Amino acid sequence: MPTSFGKRLPFYCALLFGMSLASTVTAAPLPRDDLTPEDLLRVEKITQVTSDFTKAEPYENKSAGAPTSKKSVTSKSFSHFSANLSFKGERDFKLGNSLFKKIWVSSPSSTKASDGLGPLFNARSCQRCHLQDGRGHPPESNDDLATSMFLRLSVPPRTDAEKQAINTGIQLRIPEPTYGGQLQDQAVTGLPAEGKMHISYEEEVIALNGGESVSLRKPSYSVTQLAYGDMDPDVMLSPRVASPMIGLGLLEEIHEQDLLDLVDPEDSDGDGISGKASMVLNPETGQKEIGRFGWKASNRTVHTQSVHAFAGDIGLSTPDMAAHWGDCTSNQPTCLSQPHGSQNNLGEGEAPKKVLDLVVFYSKNLAVPARRNVNDPKVLKGKELFYTNGCISCHKPKFVTRRNAAQKELAFQLIWPYSDLLLHDMGEGLTDNRPVGNASGREWRTPPLWGIGLTEKVNGHTYFLHDGRARNLLEAIIWHGGEATQARDNVVAMTPEERKSLITFLESL
Repeated sequence: MPTSFGKRLPFYCALLFGMSLASTVTAAPLPRDDLTPEDLLRVEKITQVTSDFTKAEPYENKSAGAPTSKKSVTSKSFSHFSANLSFKGERDFKLGNSLFKKIWVSSPSSTKASDGLGPLFNARSCQRCHLQDGRGHPPESNDDLATSMFLRLSVPPRTDAEKQAINTGIQLRIPEPTYGGQLQDQAVTGLPAEGKMHISYEEEVIALNGGESVSLRKPSYSVTQLAYGDMDPDVMLSPRVASPMIGLGLLEEIHEQDLLDLVDPEDSDGDGISGKASMVLNPETGQKEIGRFGWKASNRTVHTQSVHAFAGDIGLSTPDMAAHWGDCTSNQPTCLSQPHGSQNNLGEGEAPKKVLDLVVFYSKNLAVPARRNVNDPKVLKGKELFYTNGCISCHKPKFVTRRNAAQKELAFQLIWPYSDLLLHDMGEGLTDNRPVGNASGREWRTPPLWGIGLTEKVNGHTYFLHDGRARNLLEAIIWHGGEATQARDNVVAMTPEERKSLITFLESL
């Protein structure tokens, strides 16, 4: 799969890559508009897939370029700001951090700047879902609140208007008529929560080469204690755990053309990989753009992701989404009769523009931790297996961000997210049977792998995949199917030592 880059890089970029500016390059017109032809070739060189696994590549330990955090590994490793932030940027990050952790309360309240919660909600703060800015997990028992995991809800489009809305991208899904777009298992005082997610698991043992085996737990989902009547008989349920927050601003600054160059929906090159872009409507331009965020890549930007999280998870309106009652529906009149917290003197919405902007800035500048042990022989062996096994067909190792990024600290950075941000068919085992936009039930965005080896250190667990069904990295790999079937089967066929090296590499990310 070719990678394209396009126009204008200053002298220090060439110094960064250690390349001469003296050569003259003749090139065809470029689809990417932020690099010169000369610099295009240099960037293509630095982003080429390596075939040398005897040593680490240049800058490989700096997963996110200059913003990479070099601080000691602790439970706070996902909560540091980009290392190259200005003094003002550091101030705004810390303000955003306080708002990210802010506990919202129901209206009316004496703390006028903090009310507006719900009335139905999944968490009282952003941090409650994104624990330590990291990965959520399923509840340990069905008696526990899910908090960092919830159920998406939708029904098939039925009317011509609904079908038109889906086809044009005005809507990505049709909410369940009574319970809305997601199940809320908490509510303000005096109002019943919508219900409780119930999970049951079945174990299946998979034999591996070398006399080893792995047990996979297959989850089933239902809803109990429904407070507002029956759900639509055609309701589609899809579980989601909160994703890690690190490196989001850099992912947003990957040039769209670099992602489009990886799209191959018909598998024209015959490699078995047929990634496609999640195309999401930009309401300001009326054009569809690549979605990058969320398990189905349903959001174009960190801003839109934040707006939807405020509305759906906490029940807060913003200037972009005047949903003062969160996800309440017309079939929940008691919910819609509750007071809301929007106050004109503080700005439009319960989370007005200043609040939203600071939370978005914080979310964009959570630093990716530096890689560990990049020259360890076991890590290098695992890296070789990861690359030659075909894993990088979806988990693309590296990109260079836009030269003309909106925030200078995120501009022209060599980053190693190990993702193409595209949708891939992951097989029947991982399907949720729930389409979103142009993503089918079997298709999921390739999740970035940077920081994955610190999950246990930061979040105290090793639950992976969209619903946390995998209890460790090996289980997560063996759950892969669809386009990843061959890569998965190769791991099954590895020797125990090879599998151990592969996991060691992933733990170094």
